Amino acid sequence: MGNYLAAKMRLNSLVRKQNKSFNVRICTMESDMEFSCEMKWKGKDLLELVCRTLGLRETWFFGLRYHVKDTVAWLKMDKKVLDQEVPKEEPITLHFLAKFYPENVEEELVQDITQHLFFLQVKKKILEEKIHCPPEASVLLASYAVHAKYGDYNPNVHKPGFLAQEELLPKRVINLYQMTAEMWEERIAACYAEHSGRTREEAEMEYLKIAQDLDMYGVNYFLIRNKKGTELLLGVDALGLHIYEPDNRLTPKCSFPWNEIRNISYSDKEFTIKPLDKKANVFKFNSSRLRVNKLILQLCVGNHDLFMRRRGVASLEVQQMKAQAREEKARKQVERQLLNQEKQRRQEAERVRDELERQLLRLQDEARMADEALLRSEQTADLLAEKAQIAEEEAKLLAQKAAEAEAEMKRIKATAMRGHEERRLMEHKMLEADRMALKMAEQSQRRAKEAEQLRQDLLEARQSEHRAKDKLLEITSRAYTYPALPMDCLPPELSFSKENLSFDFKDTDMKRLSMEIEKEKVEYTEKSKHLQEQLNELKTEIESLKLKERQTPLDAAHDHNAEQGASKHSNLKKLTLQSAESRVAFFEEL
Repeated sequence: MGNYLAAKMRLNSLVRKQNKSFNVRICTMESDMEFSCEMKWKGKDLLELVCRTLGLRETWFFGLRYHVKDTVAWLKMDKKVLDQEVPKEEPITLHFLAKFYPENVEEELVQDITQHLFFLQVKKKILEEKIHCPPEASVLLASYAVHAKYGDYNPNVHKPGFLAQEELLPKRVINLYQMTAEMWEERIAACYAEHSGRTREEAEMEYLKIAQDLDMYGVNYFLIRNKKGTELLLGVDALGLHIYEPDNRLTPKCSFPWNEIRNISYSDKEFTIKPLDKKANVFKFNSSRLRVNKLILQLCVGNHDLFMRRRGVASLEVQQMKAQAREEKARKQVERQLLNQEKQRRQEAERVRDELERQLLRLQDEARMADEALLRSEQTADLLAEKAQIAEEEAKLLAQKAAEAEAEMKRIKATAMRGHEERRLMEHKMLEADRMALKMAEQSQRRAKEAEQLRQDLLEARQSEHRAKDKLLEITSRAYTYPALPMDCLPPELSFSKENLSFDFKDTDMKRLSMEIEKEKVEYTEKSKHLQEQLNELKTEIESLKLKERQTPLDAAHDHNAEQGASKHSNLKKLTLQSAESRVAFFEEL
């Protein structure tokens, strides 16, 4: 296998010499690019080509990284690409990444492309847990990442479940709490809804502003040993060198800012740092390999140069870039204002349109109702006309009957006149009948009175029967049951009424309503507070669901720092107040 690889490398070398060029694949955070390079190209030539392709001018933050054996290395700018330990197989794979981090992202990152590349790299490191991030900050960072991708929150578009396929939180955070994916999404969406009005660039900058305060942000860690052979970690970042215990990468034990370091060098595996104070002892440590010392020195020199450049006068190029960035920002601000005005006008037009549509629907309903009323009126008119016709026919029939009745009356009168004697006899009989009817009426009244008296007697008899039954029941119960306690012997707490029960219920409702109103006031006040209060609120919300047995050592260290009120900057400030000599002595005693 070794002979095969050696033969393949020699073949690739011959092909390169014949072609006088070689191919390189550059892997960025978003996509891959391939270039054909000349044999004589140095690292800076290739880096400039990549930056020019991306439209990137802030080249000093970035580098080309490659894997060599069991570690990584950065392409040196002043050496030919092929003279370095890059992979020999073509195309040569290099990773375009941020090599040095700014102290203050808002002040130092000028171009949008620079900011975007830092955002992608830092987000990837947080998700891969190479940068420790507490749970509450993870939720807030996830909300800014969602805003950078989806824009302003829209409840009609961003419905529950729209983040189901997104990787937004470190797995460590997800496993640390008894929360479902829906519960995490609900909290992220609640924060996301508060970021409305920001552009993608502003959301990414807010993400970086929060991330730069994380303890492990921008720190490169290396395993070292002091004179006693104690294993420690060396951290190299934009502010200086820091010494950590292996199980706690958050809180440094001692620190050396760049402005207190006079010289850095290494010999074989021993690394030497000379403080600016010549009276102080030299700071020495050993690394595992010579290649690691080269990498440490490279990072130290680059970070130190940027540290001194930040504290000096900005170069003409940087000043021009910042001026262009300000102009671009002002132009985008004007465009955004115009866009917002247009958006407001569109929303107003949509509101007017909706109102007109509602009015049209209302008018249509009224027209429909009027048509129905007209139809009912027509039906009623037809019915009345039919009734009028029937009434007219009935009137004709009655007139005919009246005429017949009149004729009959005339006939009866004629007959009556002929039977006058008969009528007088008839009257006598009628008088007799009236007297008989009067007599029968008197008898009827008498019988009614008798019936009423009988009903009264029956009612009294039934009441007497009921009283007798009650008496019998009372006698029976006295014979077979114990005497009952009188009501005044009952404890006062057992006596209640429906009125009291109703009052208590209404009072409970009022208390619950007051509590809900008070809760809404508190939530409204908390939304207007500082970022740290927002993080504390998120932490409080999910703290009860935390599974403490799943905490990592870094989680425990972060909680301890939070309880002590310590932060990344306060720790560094506290350590730098010590003298360089005492820090060196402390390191050697570890």
